Amino acid sequence: MESSSHPRDPLGASANKLRVLFVTHSFPPAGRPLDNVGGMQRVAADLHAALGMHPRVTLTTLALRSAARWYELRTFPFLVRLTWDLARRVRTDSADVVLFSSMVTGVMSAMAARRPRAHMAAIAHGRDVTLERALHQRVWLPRSFRALDALMPVSSATAQALTDRGAEPARVHVVPNGIDPGRFTAPPARSLARSAVEGDLGLPPGALLLLAVGRQVRRKGIAWFTASVIPRLGPEVHLVVAGEGPEVEAIREAADTAGVAGRIHLLGRVSEERLATLLAGADLFVMPNVPVPGDMEGFGVVMLEAGLAGLATVASDLEGIRDVITDGANGHLVPPLDAAAFAECIARYAGDRDALERLSASAREHVVSTFSWSAVAEQYVLVLESIVRSPTRYRS
Repeated sequence: MESSSHPRDPLGASANKLRVLFVTHSFPPAGRPLDNVGGMQRVAADLHAALGMHPRVTLTTLALRSAARWYELRTFPFLVRLTWDLARRVRTDSADVVLFSSMVTGVMSAMAARRPRAHMAAIAHGRDVTLERALHQRVWLPRSFRALDALMPVSSATAQALTDRGAEPARVHVVPNGIDPGRFTAPPARSLARSAVEGDLGLPPGALLLLAVGRQVRRKGIAWFTASVIPRLGPEVHLVVAGEGPEVEAIREAADTAGVAGRIHLLGRVSEERLATLLAGADLFVMPNVPVPGDMEGFGVVMLEAGLAGLATVASDLEGIRDVITDGANGHLVPPLDAAAFAECIARYAGDRDALERLSASAREHVVSTFSWSAVAEQYVLVLESIVRSPTRYRS
């Protein structure tokens, strides 16, 4: 367990600064940021950095740093140790508020809730709320709802999932995920990236390249999209899938069955450099998510990364995706499982590359102006300041 302190004021925490203890189980190993990469992990790291630079915050940290391969094995021991360390810390004057990076660590608030001096808040992403485990749903979530002063879902859909499970609406404050405008420090030029991707994949001239990135699980809908949408599109439309997961074989089988295997490119896990090239060289990003009981897309940080690279998204009008995509600004929302609607939207841009170029430019402008971490961190601080100053303590 990592414990650290990062005061931003050389004189120490002044009375008007918010003292935040940031608790997370989602940091990668020091100096190896690519050893644990995912939406929730990147959000934790980026938010931590943004809060550390905020002029009204003094930040301390309790964190588990782990490579992805050891993540599940090390999380439970971390949470057990956290129970004792957190209970000790919240009974002191060392922090005004404890911010848990997810409901996974947020359930520890119930353990530390007896007579704490610090207020407590937790970010809720989606899957950490809907996880279908009896102990999580029947014991830990209700206890943490009572112990936390604020629940901070990343989307309206996640907020609904919280209130559906008994969270008091007065404690729920929606704050979106963010993106660092410098996320890709040296993004390749569009023309160079396109040439590199075409050469790497053997694409024909004039191809319309769709890109999907992320852990390939059922809710991402890529197997459905391959079977139901790609066959409706012209032969110039190709799909690149970057990411591993249990659905990869289903995607491969769907491509073979539909007779489109030559247009589906399964790359597996890719490096940051290659991801930047793919984002800069593709034409459209796709998020064809499908409803899955007990699972949900709480937000979808990868759509912000796509927009930052000037890549608009065609996505299912579903769950937290709705909070990311503003139709016509950084992409389009399509009814989930509506193959004809997906195909029609994509075919429009296959036939009108000028319209695609305008949408691509709009996507980057929208993401930078709406979701930069500096703006999002300010929203976090405003919520945390409000609960610290409030005379009402919701905890019971």
